[in-house]
Amino acid sequence: MRSILRAWLALLGLLVSAGALAQPVVVELFTSEGCSSCPPADALLGELAKRPGVIALAYHVDYWDDLGWRDRYSLPESTQRQRGYVRRLERAGAFTPQIVVSGDTSLVGSNRTAVEKALAGDRDALRMSLSREGDRLHIYFLEAWRESMDVFLVSYLQEATAKIAGGENANRTLRHFNVVRSFQKLGTWNGRPQRMVAQLAELPRDASAVAVILQRKNQGAVAGAATFTLR
Repeated sequence: MRSILRAWLALLGLLVSAGALAQPVVVELFTSEGCSSCPPADALLGELAKRPGVIALAYHVDYWDDLGWRDRYSLPESTQRQRGYVRRLERAGAFTPQIVVSGDTSLVGSNRTAVEKALAGDRDALRMSLSREGDRLHIYFLEAWRESMDVFLVSYLQEATAKIAGGENANRTLRHFNVVRSFQKLGTWNGRPQRMVAQLAELPRDASAVAVILQRKNQGAVAGAATFTLR
C-alpha cells in the first residue's frame, strides 16, 4: 500500500512540475434547437470550444420541446442545471440562450463582448488531471483546499449537425458544438489531494469526450475543471 501511495505521489509531482495544468475557464451555454435566438450563441460557443484555456459546454434544455420542434439533444438534467443557476444567481427566470461563466456570471449567450469580459476575470483554479484505464477514468486532485466541493462528470459530443423541420428554426441546418449528453454528480471532494474513479462504460454511445467539474456547494462558483477525449 505504501509503495502504491509513493508511486501516486510521484505521479502528482511529475504532473505539477510539467504544469499539467493550467486550469481552464468553464463556459456553460443553455440552448435549444427550437429557439431562433440560439444559433448565434451556438456559433460563439463553437469558437470558444477551440480556444485554449476554455471548456465550452452546450446544455440543450427540454422546455422548448413542446413548441413545434423536439430537440433530440435536450435533457431534463440540462434544464435542472439551468434552474439551479437561476436560483443561485437570482435571475428572474430561465431563458435561452444563456451563458454562465465559471458558475458565477450569467449572460445573454450571444453577447460576445460581455462573454469576453467575463472570461478575462480572475478566478480560483485548483489543479486537476485525468487519465484513462479501460472503462475507468482516474481523476487526480492535485492540491489541498479549505473547503469540500461537488464533483460532476459531463459527457459531450464534440460536434454535430441537425436539420430542423419545425419550430422557430424550421428549414435551417444547425451546427452544434460540445453538446452535453449526460450529466451526473460523482461525489464530494474533501479538499485534500486524492484520486477519484469514474466509470465510463455507461456513458451515451455518441459521447466523444468528458469534462470533470469541481464546483462549490449549491452549484456555486467553479473552482477547477479538466477534459479528456474518449475517441
